Amino acid sequence: MKNEQLKTKEMSKQTATDYLIQEIKNDTFIHSKSTKEWNEVFRIAKQMEREQIVKVWNDGNYNYFYNRVGRKEFEDGNEYYNETYGGKDE
Repeated sequence: MKNEQLKTKEMSKQTATDYLIQEIKNDTFIHSKSTKEWNEVFRIAKQMEREQIVKVWNDGNYNYFYNRVGRKEFEDGNEYYNETYGGKDE
């Protein structure tokens, strides 16, 4: 459990792209990940990306700027993500 918490803490400081690049580089050296394991890496990277986009939207005042240029107002970062990217995490 401690290693998992440490890994989660380290991942929270990375962008989804940085995480994915690190995983690819690590596997290049040891060639150990199966297709199932790579699918999990991709799922984690997509989830990280979604969380980062939602957080940025929620932390900023983007609705103000969207409304000024005549775009739709979103309730929150999740609604923005779902309508902009289709809400798919796969």
